[in-house]
Amino acid sequence: MARIWPIGGGKGGSGKSLFVAGLGSYLAKAGKQTLMVDADLGGANLHTVIGIPHPARTVSAFINRQVHTLEETIIETGHPNLFLISGARDSLEIANLPYAQKLRLLRAIYKLPYQYILLDLGAGASFNTLDFFLLSNSGIFVSTPEPTSIENTYHFVRSAYIRKIRQVLKQKQLCALHRHTDAPCKSPAAFVDMLRQEVPERAGSVEKALNAFRFKLVLNQFRQHDDARLGLQICKVCEKHLGLQMQFLGNIRFDDRVHYAVCQKVSFVDKYPYTQAALDLRAISQTILEMENDQAKARPKEVGASP
Repeated sequence: MARIWPIGGGKGGSGKSLFVAGLGSYLAKAGKQTLMVDADLGGANLHTVIGIPHPARTVSAFINRQVHTLEETIIETGHPNLFLISGARDSLEIANLPYAQKLRLLRAIYKLPYQYILLDLGAGASFNTLDFFLLSNSGIFVSTPEPTSIENTYHFVRSAYIRKIRQVLKQKQLCALHRHTDAPCKSPAAFVDMLRQEVPERAGSVEKALNAFRFKLVLNQFRQHDDARLGLQICKVCEKHLGLQMQFLGNIRFDDRVHYAVCQKVSFVDKYPYTQAALDLRAISQTILEMENDQAKARPKEVGASP
């Protein structure tokens, strides 16, 4: 089964697509079969960031049933082990997918046969964006050190856990909580305590779902005067006020050459592999791989599995 990493953050311009392109490139170079999915429906541009100006196929072909399977929309990037499902050429209406179409797309992504699937999400915290983010419990937030971006990231985290609660609870149970108008806005721990009183039969399921979250944070466009401890402080704030675990993966240095690479429609990490920003991306990619290896070793072997 693929390891799915949704990349979100709430604010546009934080560099999510560039991060996905860089992470995908390094995972592929490490020998991992990696698929990048442009899930910024209605505003896709990941193909441009990695240097594919005119994708031959897009996710629209699957949504509109022009092809039978999502795998038929996958295109090669020109790099070994690295593949793309592009969202280019999609109409603006696709940003508001009907529920049935969205569910069909989510299920199809979940079944794709790759080691890593990176989801490049759009800005904002719409239900569609949140549902793509919640396809995995290991989402990565990309923020900049600016207060506006940090605030949006915090709101996105809170929106994700509220959306997860709505997915777990049934409509009748939600109605039972209606008199607690601010209930979901409390911390997950406080909300679970309230559930134990109001809907005790579902408290365990909600608590298990929220405890499964293992969010990650990356600070992009980090400048010399910025506080290097900022990322850790943001994680502590989220844990204190929301009770959700978040791991800080590192800072990515600001570099004007990112702008040049985007304008030239080439991959930044391929064009400028020895810049500090590219080295930061490589270090974060290595951290993710080491973390995955440690988790794989810690998992109990299945009964009857080969040693």
